[in-house]
Amino acid sequence: MNPARSRPGANPDYQPSSLELPESAEAVLGIVDKIPAGKVLSYGDIAELLGSGSARQVGSVMSRYGSSVTWWRVTRASGEVPGGLQDEALAHWRAEGTALVRGMVAGRRVDMTRARWDGGQARGRTGQITQGNRTQPPSVRSSE
Repeated sequence: MNPARSRPGANPDYQPSSLELPESAEAVLGIVDKIPAGKVLSYGDIAELLGSGSARQVGSVMSRYGSSVTWWRVTRASGEVPGGLQDEALAHWRAEGTALVRGMVAGRRVDMTRARWDGGQARGRTGQITQGNRTQPPSVRSSE
């Protein structure tokens, strides 16, 4: 686990046994880092881009390690986020101009038809998924 990442509600005295994230988490977070502002992917979309795992596995990674990435850009297939995160996600979506069902004022979930990202930048020239630079926390990483 990257020392710059912490799980919400985690014991502050917790000391990880390893400074590295699991490879599967690195892959998921690498894709999340590439989702442009105003666009989203579903958990299942990310699993499909990776070519392995499932939406549930992506959700598990996001719940454990996703607080340090743009988590609001990863939604359920319905365009909603898990309970308790709706208001914060909605503020981010409105700030980024993400297309919402029923518009920016009344909308409470992402319009997946209009806001789904095609994943273009997540794929390298060979069609393989590129994981991005996961060696620094997002706040100090250079933009791509």
